[in-house]
Amino acid sequence: MSYNSDTIAAIATASGNGSISIIRVSGVDSIAAVDKIFHKNISKNDAIINNNSDVSGQLASVSTHTVHHGWIGVSTDEIIDEALVLVMRAPGSYTAEDVVEIQCHGGGLAAKKILELLLHHGVRLAEPGEFTKRAFLNGRIDLTQAESVMEVISSKSELALSTAGEHLRGDVRDVIRSMREVILTDMAYLEAALDDPEHIEMGDYSETLLSHLDPIEDKLSVIVKSSENGRFISEGINTVIVGRPNVGKSSFLNCILRQDRAIVTDVPGTTRDTLEEDVRLGGLLLRLVDTAGIRETSDEVESIGVEKAKSAVEHADLLICVLDSSEVLTSEDRDILNMCKDKSSIVLLNKSDLGAVIDVESIRREISSFFGSGDGERKSEVDDQKSGIDDQRSDASDRISVMEFSARTGVGLRELEALIEDKLLSEFLGDSDHQSVPVITNLRQKEALYEVKTSIDRLRETIAAGMPEDLLTVDLLSAYESLGRITGDTFEDDLVDKIFSDFCMGK
Repeated sequence: MSYNSDTIAAIATASGNGSISIIRVSGVDSIAAVDKIFHKNISKNDAIINNNSDVSGQLASVSTHTVHHGWIGVSTDEIIDEALVLVMRAPGSYTAEDVVEIQCHGGGLAAKKILELLLHHGVRLAEPGEFTKRAFLNGRIDLTQAESVMEVISSKSELALSTAGEHLRGDVRDVIRSMREVILTDMAYLEAALDDPEHIEMGDYSETLLSHLDPIEDKLSVIVKSSENGRFISEGINTVIVGRPNVGKSSFLNCILRQDRAIVTDVPGTTRDTLEEDVRLGGLLLRLVDTAGIRETSDEVESIGVEKAKSAVEHADLLICVLDSSEVLTSEDRDILNMCKDKSSIVLLNKSDLGAVIDVESIRREISSFFGSGDGERKSEVDDQKSGIDDQRSDASDRISVMEFSARTGVGLRELEALIEDKLLSEFLGDSDHQSVPVITNLRQKEALYEVKTSIDRLRETIAAGMPEDLLTVDLLSAYESLGRITGDTFEDDLVDKIFSDFCMGK
């Protein structure tokens, strides 16, 4: 069945109590269907509301993008609710079809009754994502814009919302289609030269082709590199809080959340499992994971918690290592600090309000010792080895920050939040250049970009091997189609069905 052959409807607002509910109707018969249940004027006790008698078919001739007040029901004697009706005629609507939206009172029941009335008049219940799917199939938006709709809906940070907005605007589409245009022109020339070699010279067109592909490949490399940041934008930064028992990890979680989320006691080992919470810093999202204190223990349950903590560390994007600055450094502290050397980390010297026994400089020296002897006077026997150690120490200095903090009083919290935000922007999102290329956050699009790059690499190998020119079109076509799959200019029905099946109802 063609998507343009029937009319669909769904409740577009979330379920539950609210001030209004919206029923969206789209398709060739949408206006006529709503007209059958819309009554602009009703009478009661012989008094005419709006000073007119009831007239049916009042929406058929109204102008597009107009709002009409009335009542929805089987008839003027069986009214469901007072409502506003918005009429948007094709092609200037979300789906590029005739669309009508009915705004009734919230609560769910009225909207459900109105939807049932529409279905009684031959309208079909929409599938999840079918309105956006029609917008794509009708050419109003491309596939990247369609996917960005769900990105907007599911955004959990300002940066994610901003990136989704860029995709919805068509930034990805414009870049991809400009690449496709260049490749299409080259394919057309090669095909023409192969079909009519007497009049169209191939000559050294291979060099010309490579000169056309060079800027495409450069831009692809930048996009692919920036797409590595896409997960951090869309999903947030996986931030694991780690330390030995009773150093204040849970107190820190409560402090940064500004609520008592984790249980805090003086008994070591209170936290037995991971506890996850989200916190927004500026435009960024941190997915905080509080873990059990890491130590040797004979308690079976606590041991499980320790193993889960170590596993969380392995998968962390950012580590927040909490030390008790009022106590001397223990072997357990050193083991935990050692975990930080391969991760972007912040070491918090907590309990600074109790009087410091360890300070920032001593911890920095401790961290430095993990990358070499720690003896500044000792000379390496091999210069290259010494250089490598120095580079590692420099990298550690960049990746691992150390600061004083008090989870009990909150002293240092603002400075910590500023440090985290700066660290995330520089280390995780520093390669993103929003001015030159869009940041890809969609895994499907990212995979297609890798396919394009692979096709261009194969084409270079074909040229270098001196293979016949007709083989060049094979790799060019592959790159062209992979780019098309990103925007939906070339697509398979099952892929499109899968994409839109993940949408919410009414969208």
